[in-house]
Amino acid sequence: MKYIYLLDGGTGHEIYKRSQKPAHPLWCAKVMMDQPYIVKEVHQDFIKAGARIITINSYTSTPTRLQRDGEIEWFEKLQLQASEIALEARDELGSMAKDVQIAGCLPPLTGSYTTDERSFTQLKEEYEQIIAIQVPIVDLFLIETICSVKEAKAAAEAALESGKTVYLSFTLSDRLPNQLRSGESIDEALSSLSNYRLDAIMFNCSFPETISEGVKALRHLDIPYGGYANGFTSVDPLKPGGTVDKLSARKDLDEEKYADHAMNWIKNGASIVGGCCEVGPSHIAYLRKRIDEEGYHINSC
Repeated sequence: MKYIYLLDGGTGHEIYKRSQKPAHPLWCAKVMMDQPYIVKEVHQDFIKAGARIITINSYTSTPTRLQRDGEIEWFEKLQLQASEIALEARDELGSMAKDVQIAGCLPPLTGSYTTDERSFTQLKEEYEQIIAIQVPIVDLFLIETICSVKEAKAAAEAALESGKTVYLSFTLSDRLPNQLRSGESIDEALSSLSNYRLDAIMFNCSFPETISEGVKALRHLDIPYGGYANGFTSVDPLKPGGTVDKLSARKDLDEEKYADHAMNWIKNGASIVGGCCEVGPSHIAYLRKRIDEEGYHINSC
């Protein structure tokens, strides 16, 4: 029997949509500052839908983003708040969530879909700041939506030094699915990371069709792999410091169709699946149902 690790969906985007407030460059972190109960509700809804790994709501709370879009003094407070809300969300659900793992979030430091031009040392030092706050609380680290090999290696080195389980996820070009958004090839990325003792490699925040192509390149790996896609029509309008209201949702990606894509990844060997932006609790619930119906077994880390 094959075991599947089911992630949550697009937590930050779901938080933003439920807030019904104008978009802010800090996105889900700004909602957490003003309406923290929404963050807890979203985590709990994903757990109830069947997710066994939830990621803390700290995606936009990096020092670089806070210096640009907020106040650097908020850094430690927001990182701790995101971690503690996820813990509370899990603990309040009792036995329903006893096997749920909490993933620390190591996102792109400057902004989504953007290659960070700073030095490797600068990137690693910033990831180390984030990890130092999250490590006493989280069960594993999820490095996600990474555009380039350099940023991936900086995050991976910093996270692996923690001794925790580390998952790494790249975002792929939707025009050229064999490439990262930096233009580097998947093969180049995998080769560059071959000496890193990662626990899983994935692709995320690209079209489901792009993830389907990308997963094929992972079939030779001897570690778990998988993917979690977004539901945007395009990510091109979003630039660092911009707001997510500039992005539009696809109209052709309901729960059934998203599950079709994810089951295709599983049939191509993926053992970790979930959702990214525009993939909500109803998508994860339907995917959980399909996984069960097709004879797979859901597991946590």
